[in-house]
Amino acid sequence: MHARLTPCTGCARPVTCRQLRYLVDQSKRDNIDVRVIPNGIEGFPGAGHALLYAHGDVSQLDTVQLDSAHGPEFTGAEAQLDKYRAHLSWMSEAALPVAASRDLIHNVVRER
Repeated sequence: MHARLTPCTGCARPVTCRQLRYLVDQSKRDNIDVRVIPNGIEGFPGAGHALLYAHGDVSQLDTVQLDSAHGPEFTGAEAQLDKYRAHLSWMSEAALPVAASRDLIHNVVRER
C-alpha cells in the first residue's frame, strides 16, 4: 500500500488519528508495508483513483483494476500495463522506507 498524507482541514481530529493509528497497526503485519510519499515530492505521474496491480510469473497475464465512479474497470493491454508499472516504480522510488514512514505517521498523529 502506498499512502500520501495530506492536510485535512475539514477532518475530525479523533477520526483522522484513529485512521492513522490503524495504518501503523496494519503496517506491523508481515504481508503489509505502509510507505509514505512526502508532500514535497514533485512529478507524481497520475492520481485520482485507487488501483490494484495483480501480477504473477507470466507478465502477459498481469491485470490492473481501477476504481471508478461507475464501478471497477480492468485493463490488461500492454501499453496500459507499462503505464501502471511506471507509476508503481515511481511510487516505490519516491516513498519513504517502511520504518521512516511509520515514524512520520506517528509524528503526524502527535502534532494533531
